[in-house]
Amino acid sequence: MLLPAAAGCSSGGGGGGSSADRHPPGTVLRVPEDFPTVQRAVDTANPGDLVLVGPGTYRESVRVTKPRVVLRGTDRNAVVFDGGLKLVNGITATGAGTVVENLTVHGYLANGVLFTGVTDEKLQRHGAGGSAYDPLDTTRFPPVLGFRATRVTAYGNALYGIYAFDARGGVIEESYASGQADSGIYVGQCKPCDTLVRGNTVERNAVGIEITNASENLTVVGNRVVGNRVGVTVNSNDLESLAPQHAAVIAGNVVADNNAADSPEQADGGFGIGIGIGGGTDNRVERNLVRGNRAAGVVVTDPPGHPASGNRVTANKVAGNGVDLVSSAADPGNCFTGNGPSTQSPDGLETLAPCGATGGGRVPAGRAAGVQAPPGTAFNAVPVPPAQPTLPDPNAPAVPAVDLPGPVDPDSYPLPAGG
Repeated sequence: MLLPAAAGCSSGGGGGGSSADRHPPGTVLRVPEDFPTVQRAVDTANPGDLVLVGPGTYRESVRVTKPRVVLRGTDRNAVVFDGGLKLVNGITATGAGTVVENLTVHGYLANGVLFTGVTDEKLQRHGAGGSAYDPLDTTRFPPVLGFRATRVTAYGNALYGIYAFDARGGVIEESYASGQADSGIYVGQCKPCDTLVRGNTVERNAVGIEITNASENLTVVGNRVVGNRVGVTVNSNDLESLAPQHAAVIAGNVVADNNAADSPEQADGGFGIGIGIGGGTDNRVERNLVRGNRAAGVVVTDPPGHPASGNRVTANKVAGNGVDLVSSAADPGNCFTGNGPSTQSPDGLETLAPCGATGGGRVPAGRAAGVQAPPGTAFNAVPVPPAQPTLPDPNAPAVPAVDLPGPVDPDSYPLPAGG
């Protein structure tokens, strides 16, 4: 804990620094005991410090710009950042190695938690990505290196819940996202991403997990993606840099019943889709349980200018969907094997485009089942989520987000039970 005298000093940032700046590495800066606001504590923190936030509602937009700062709540369900439908972003981290853990963010007009190398605040106001800007100059905004979100609850935000954009070397884990008007969890514009998305629960979002122009060593495993409008999307587009998207692994996830009427309406009207690959290339979709999605279980399509190719859809349990497997992609290089579908479009898709075959011809275009999307709910009208598991020891030493994600073995994630 900081000395009381230090807590009252300016956070400074230039010159020789204040007494608040001169504290031992690994100091714990407590809110509200030592600092009246989270931003004041974050500004005072040095690399390696832990900003430990006690129970309460914090009506702040917090910016973490220094490297290797760990921002942690003492109780995930009782430490609440509330945007009040007035503030734009909840927590924005541009410092390398930032960690955000064990807290809740809701009611922001853009994002709950944003990890990004985009340091221009005007661009951050638009979520750092999407249709509000031209593709970003990745030289001007190099990716932030190192990030981690652990046991974060993000709900009722107008864009994304947990958003990694122009960020590499990270982990999003054991978190919960509901009621986002775009995506619960989004990973965009990174190559190589070196990012792991594991063990999260996403529900009642327009899209559960979205991957756009995010490529190479990106692994999405062991997540529960249930009751969104669309479960998982893997996209290439020209609104962001680094297209086309390629080389992600999506394995061992439950992707079910993504037909939720009590969710925000998706901008393009998507509804009832489990896993959609729109122009992605060389991705692996394997050992996922995909069921109960009214339009399609797994669908591969070509958006304008980005043909889907080289995608392998294998060993999933895809059943009870409007159409279990769908391919409307023109490239014959996508393949489908061992998914146990009852329905396929075109008919016999696994026979027409099996994995391991060579020299296959063009596959006729298939179609998902026709489903009328119901009107959506307002993002801020989605119910408050139930209490989520909190960290067992909130006073544990800080562990900044360095050398992540570490070894990742997607083959260790089996087909989920029920498959």
